[in-house]
Amino acid sequence: MKWRRVGLLVFAFSLMGGSLLFADAATQKVKFLLNGSEVEDGGYVVDGKAYVAVRELQGIVEYNDTSKKVSYYKPNVHMFLFTSSDDKVFGDIEKTGKLKFYAFSQIDNLKTDISSVRISITAPDGTSKVIQTGDIKDQRDNFWFRTEDFTYDFKSAGKYTIGFYMKPSSGGEYVLVSEKGVNVLK
Repeated sequence: MKWRRVGLLVFAFSLMGGSLLFADAATQKVKFLLNGSEVEDGGYVVDGKAYVAVRELQGIVEYNDTSKKVSYYKPNVHMFLFTSSDDKVFGDIEKTGKLKFYAFSQIDNLKTDISSVRISITAPDGTSKVIQTGDIKDQRDNFWFRTEDFTYDFKSAGKYTIGFYMKPSSGGEYVLVSEKGVNVLK
């Protein structure tokens, strides 16, 4: 009787272990690249389908615990960079050191309320500096945002990134919704 019980338990545990191994084999963690940069949390492939955390997709994510509903908002953001001295648009620049410029952003298709926006610049070495933050008082689905003139030292060659962030009215942190690249040539 005792051997029978032990045998039954061994059989049950072997089935559970086999199921866990099968589930692990059916789910595979993969690298996830967003615009060529690896996302920290990565993604998963389950039954041949790729799954990624929606918060990683450069948009505003709102979760309603009562309705168990996730809403994702990705407005269109078009950024242009102008030199302050002559109002010329730039994207590639020579390595000249300090440059005075401003960012002009056109935002449309915004389907949720936000409290403020922020524009930051990130150097090739990963250091980041806030260019300007601005409160949004009138909620509209489209608007423009222009920074004040800003002087930045482009001291090394490489790719700099201008990020456009939004802060949801519901609270939380600033969320990156768009990026603009600046190449500083050697």
